[in-house]
Amino acid sequence: MIAIHSAASLLLTSLYLIVVLYLIRGWSNLRRPKTTTTDFTTKVTVLIAARNEEDGIHLTIEDILAQDYPKHLTEIIIVDDHSTDRTADIIRSYAPQGVRLHQMNEGEVLNSYKKKAIADAIRMSQGELMVATDADCRMGKRWLSSIVSYYQTSGVSMISSPVTYFQERSVFERMQTLEFSYLIGIGASFIGNNRASTCNGANFAYRKDLFYEVGGFKGIDDLASGDDELLLQKVAAIYPNHIGFLKEREAIVYTHAKPDLAAFMQQRRRWASKSTRYKDKKVVALAVGMWLFNLSLLVNALLSFYDVYFFYLFLVQFALKTVFEAIFLLPVLSFLKRVSLIALLIPLSPLHTLYLIYIGLMGNARKYAWKGRIVR
Repeated sequence: MIAIHSAASLLLTSLYLIVVLYLIRGWSNLRRPKTTTTDFTTKVTVLIAARNEEDGIHLTIEDILAQDYPKHLTEIIIVDDHSTDRTADIIRSYAPQGVRLHQMNEGEVLNSYKKKAIADAIRMSQGELMVATDADCRMGKRWLSSIVSYYQTSGVSMISSPVTYFQERSVFERMQTLEFSYLIGIGASFIGNNRASTCNGANFAYRKDLFYEVGGFKGIDDLASGDDELLLQKVAAIYPNHIGFLKEREAIVYTHAKPDLAAFMQQRRRWASKSTRYKDKKVVALAVGMWLFNLSLLVNALLSFYDVYFFYLFLVQFALKTVFEAIFLLPVLSFLKRVSLIALLIPLSPLHTLYLIYIGLMGNARKYAWKGRIVR
């Protein structure tokens, strides 16, 4: 029985390491694009769905207005999603600078207000390229121009760009940054391997006509989340080679980690809720395999109290996992200029294992709170 258990544990470990090697290859396949800062011809619409963001939305708007992209080619549309604070008033104060406010006034209850907000903004837009971000994000002045340069020179129709956390105030928030870097790296690596599956809606661009060609959010609009990954997967099913990841530091968008464990878990349950709609069954199988590997780590750690043999088995798994993840993470963190975070990998790894097991069990089984609403 122990031999069978050991073989299963090592098999799951081997499969996980193969996945990480796949990610390492995907990241290395991505090249920094050769872009130009002149000859811009693309009309761009920046889209933001905002709800109760009075504390920081002015910073996001100021960053967008400070972009070096030609003003006559830039349109900014912010949709206020039934805010109960001063968000709409703050947005409205920027009207003289060309910021357009659209206020939602739906009478019926929706499960996906954000998708409705984005769809409304796209319907109102005049741009060719939709560039979506969030109301609590910050960006450098070459954010838009780097995205459009890549769009005009690469021929892609959908662009996933990097996102990272910043201004961390605790070890917990820095751990989140490390874990989030891993997720961003996974999405980028899958694109680098020509198998787009994940992205982040805080830095996501696509052609307007492409959005309508794939039916927009039709078929996924009953789910609160998924305005990014599920839309990307709809496009990937038709145009797998038309999706790019912009490996360019000037395209990075910055946002904040969650301040406490409760907020973090709510966010991750929301992200996990999208997995039930993944159409690429191979990606689903990979996710299940990674979950089983983490489960085997926990089982062997617990069995260590019964027999020291399982402790050694756990150590082998943990050591291989940590080394391979470090090899993958180092170039990702180097790109994000956060290499020092790698020191948190060892203390984070066992906590991450517990988190992944919990999310795998509960992420699709319970409703969660998002922006003051209970959704699913």
